[in-house]
Amino acid sequence: MPTPVKLAVGDPAPALDLPLAGGGRVTLEDLRGAPALLWFYPAANTSLCTKQACDLRDNHQMFLDAGYRVIGISPDPVPELDRFTAEQDLPYDLASDESHQVMEAYGAWGEKNMYGKLVEGVIRSTFAVDAEGVLSFVKYRVGTPKHISLLQEKLGL
Repeated sequence: MPTPVKLAVGDPAPALDLPLAGGGRVTLEDLRGAPALLWFYPAANTSLCTKQACDLRDNHQMFLDAGYRVIGISPDPVPELDRFTAEQDLPYDLASDESHQVMEAYGAWGEKNMYGKLVEGVIRSTFAVDAEGVLSFVKYRVGTPKHISLLQEKLGL
């Protein structure tokens, strides 16, 4: 398996062009001019991912007030993201990366330990991208229970 990418604050955000739940697409160019929060998660409608999604939902106004567009990215197909959005009443965009290309570019896809077994999959990660497309926050292996407090501290929210 190739060595995974490890991005750092100050790196340019890798390009992305992904289909969105509800239709349309999102590209890095679409995000220019305002900050964005990209969070990569393994699977819609699983316990930890749902907790993380709902924590972001419940704190979404805080991100909006700071000018952030929030986008969740997973390998789920768009119909599954549509269902997740509807069932959890998510107010932000979810994007589908079935090929894992964007996840690999961000270092959010690779080998991880799951229940004592090494597997390849999504590495739960969060990135803040500034208005110019530069990474202003990078966190790999995000701990779901502390995700919001970490973002509040590191992004000054």
